[in-house]
Amino acid sequence: MKFMASIERDAATERHGYSAFAIHPSRSSTLATEPECVHSMAMRPTSEAPANSPPACIDEVEPNAIPVAPVFGILFALSFAHLVNDTLQSLIPAIYPILKAELRLDYSHIGLITLTNQLTASLLQPFVGAFTDKHPQPFSLALGMASTLVGLVLLSVAPNLALVLVAVAFVGIGSSVFHPEASRVAHLSSGGRFGFAQSVFQVGGNAGSSLGPLLAAAIVVYRGQKSVIWFSLLALVGIVVLSRVGVWYRDCLAHHRAAKRRAALHRETGLTRTRVIFSLGILIVLVFSKYFYLASMSSYYTFFLIEKFSLSVRDAQLHLFIFLAAIAAGTFLGGPVGDRIGRKAVIWVSILGVAPFALALPYANLFWCAVLSAIIGLILASAFSAILVYSQELIPGKVGTMSGLFFGLAFGLGGIGSALLGAMADRHGIPFVFHICSYLPLIGLFTALLPNLGTPRRAASTAATA
Repeated sequence: MKFMASIERDAATERHGYSAFAIHPSRSSTLATEPECVHSMAMRPTSEAPANSPPACIDEVEPNAIPVAPVFGILFALSFAHLVNDTLQSLIPAIYPILKAELRLDYSHIGLITLTNQLTASLLQPFVGAFTDKHPQPFSLALGMASTLVGLVLLSVAPNLALVLVAVAFVGIGSSVFHPEASRVAHLSSGGRFGFAQSVFQVGGNAGSSLGPLLAAAIVVYRGQKSVIWFSLLALVGIVVLSRVGVWYRDCLAHHRAAKRRAALHRETGLTRTRVIFSLGILIVLVFSKYFYLASMSSYYTFFLIEKFSLSVRDAQLHLFIFLAAIAAGTFLGGPVGDRIGRKAVIWVSILGVAPFALALPYANLFWCAVLSAIIGLILASAFSAILVYSQELIPGKVGTMSGLFFGLAFGLGGIGSALLGAMADRHGIPFVFHICSYLPLIGLFTALLPNLGTPRRAASTAATA
């Protein structure tokens, strides 16, 4: 009955010559706590908002309308919070040598710590996303960072393995709570530029992942386990920033719910349930390809260079930095390009486009290894933002569930890939691992099986109410 009522309401609005209420930009600051929601008839074009102003919360959306501009203050706040979260996450493996020495742990204990952190940081994310899709929690972002803060304090004083496991579980839970809901807020504040918003969000995370080991080397190595507590100050800053974001999110939430209900008819993709599930399976296979290949590069590329070219550890790390820097650049570029040419096109290029360079890498000399690794990092890193936004457009209204699922897969597959490839390297050697992994990007051919979801602009207007 509700569905039929929605159809009748849409038909009535068409007969009266207008289809929705336009969205007018707020003139408040980008972190305003009371976004303006103005109702006016959409029989005239909506003026474009200034780049630094937040869009008003959506009350009802035209099928061809998208929010006027991204909320840059919110996006940059989320990116900074992502940097903080992933810095603190990457701190844990970086201090393994200190924990092993001070607590007299063995390698099986280190593996147990990794397993605990990965399970809480990856497996919980889809469940958190599914819950917040039905029951959005504006201040769960700050609560997630608070969980990380508790974990850091416990880690700094942990006298034994049991308390270390509890500590890293709190840090992992904080990450599981943060990613799905932060991705939803990035989606909501994107102004219809969903790929761009996810890219800005992702850049902070990539920067944090590389910053954690540097800070650990500069602070924890010289001052010991107890110095971990200084990183709790960074978590406190994150809590303050995310509390402000939570206020903005709370004020927009009620209006966004109304738009979501009234625009339900326009959010249909026209795909059967079986086709949607099949497409999700293809996306998961593509994520597997990307993160197993990334695991080979991030974990074993230095060993490959040392063994093949007799480089010093320092020089090998420099080549790894070139690869990681290219990943950071590619992460930012993938989203905006996807907004222009479509997510599927970016997925094609970012997975399959890596194949010729990956296949050449094991046979290249040192100079070309550096060039090829930079090209691979730049292209491959653009995939995740496109895959994530494509999944959100594939299943409208499930932004949190899709974010939790794919962030969880990224965490989990990276850890599993590193472990499996390490076992393969022990048995067959590092060169064998790189020869096998060079074929992984060919899995990108499965992109042909994904449905076309329409032009980027149409997809943006459809997903704007999701």
